[in-house]
Amino acid sequence: MSGIASGMTLFSALLLLLLVRVPIGVAMFMIGATGYVWFTGWEWTPLLNSLKNLAYARLSNYDLIVIPLFLLMGQFATHGGLSRSLFRFVSAFLGHMRGGIAMAAVGACAAFGAICGSSLATAATMGQVALPELERAKYSGSLATGALAAGGTLGIMIPPSVPLVIYAILTQESIGKLFMAAVVPGVIAMVGYMVVIQIMVRLNPGSGPAGPRVGWSERLRSLLVVLPVLLVFVVVIVGIYGGWANPTEAAAIGAAACGVLAVVNGGLRWRGLWNVGLGTAQTTAMIFLVLLGADQLNTALALSQMPTELAAWVKESGFPPLLVMVAILLVYVLLGCVMDSLAMILLTIPVFYPVVMSLDFWGLSPTDKSIWFGILALMVVEIGLVHPPVGMNVYVINRIAHDVPLTETFKGVVPFLLSDFVRIAILLFFPVLSLVLVRTFQT
Repeated sequence: MSGIASGMTLFSALLLLLLVRVPIGVAMFMIGATGYVWFTGWEWTPLLNSLKNLAYARLSNYDLIVIPLFLLMGQFATHGGLSRSLFRFVSAFLGHMRGGIAMAAVGACAAFGAICGSSLATAATMGQVALPELERAKYSGSLATGALAAGGTLGIMIPPSVPLVIYAILTQESIGKLFMAAVVPGVIAMVGYMVVIQIMVRLNPGSGPAGPRVGWSERLRSLLVVLPVLLVFVVVIVGIYGGWANPTEAAAIGAAACGVLAVVNGGLRWRGLWNVGLGTAQTTAMIFLVLLGADQLNTALALSQMPTELAAWVKESGFPPLLVMVAILLVYVLLGCVMDSLAMILLTIPVFYPVVMSLDFWGLSPTDKSIWFGILALMVVEIGLVHPPVGMNVYVINRIAHDVPLTETFKGVVPFLLSDFVRIAILLFFPVLSLVLVRTFQT
């Protein structure tokens, strides 16, 4: 059996386990271990020798420390009331417009994503803050929940982003460069969602009525409250890329700063601190389990020679590079229907990355191509968070909005999905949008 056929057999078995609801980390580990034994002639000794080093080799990686630190920063932001301050700030400037409160929710999601790094946490936190305001302003259920579900995806698009950290570790790419590259696409995503809201309320004015206008004194007060939060984002991103702090140090500074803000401004107390620590530990354990499962599966795929054979086959096939990239992006969209974002990154990057790096796209250098593909992959993974039938953000928001049917929430998400596809097409043909800040700060 060829390497590609062997690899596809492993993927098929993995999907079967996922269909019967085996946890993704456990499923990848089981298939990886079985594949390893298969490719070593059904001998168990090589697998046992590999396992004794697998966990240490992965979890002793110093770069992984940034994951629990960014998660801790997000937990402080979630439990410390920072989300309310961000929503009040953006709403003070946009709430008086038609559809303005929904736009404020999207803007607050982007700002919260700058100190959180998790889409589910962003959607859940901002949903609890913004949904009551949207309901009070008589917004339609589909627009309110659709905007919040889509806005929640900005949690991983706006740096710091946990999936981008994983991508950087898998590809040996610079975390700072990837964070910097994600800023412009993240801003484009936020603006695109706001444009969608404006189009929807113009087509149906009753779906998003205007709120009361807020005076400049209130606007300035709300700005003063969120300035420390914005400063945390600047310190983390500029600190990493400016070279005066490595990602771990910048994440530690950001987590400590968010902790102080949560105690001083948000009234975080001992019970909240316990919840912060527990939430960080649970999410970190889940991510590390998925990492170990992915490592075992990727070891088996390496033995099968699937990534190497696939890259060689694509290179020799004569397919246009853009056609190959579109096919890869479509695979991501399909995987997003059945798999979460972190699992998709861990599962596909070892297979797709060699293929992409073997092709020429717009004359990009290997580093630029690696960064561009990372941002593209992140944006398509982001779609999986709102794409049926899984769409985890949709379920999170719908659980908060008890009186809105799930079908209405999915209906409300569709226009935002169209915006996502337009944004991906733009970045596909204009890679400079993800590289402009990287190149600017290099020179």
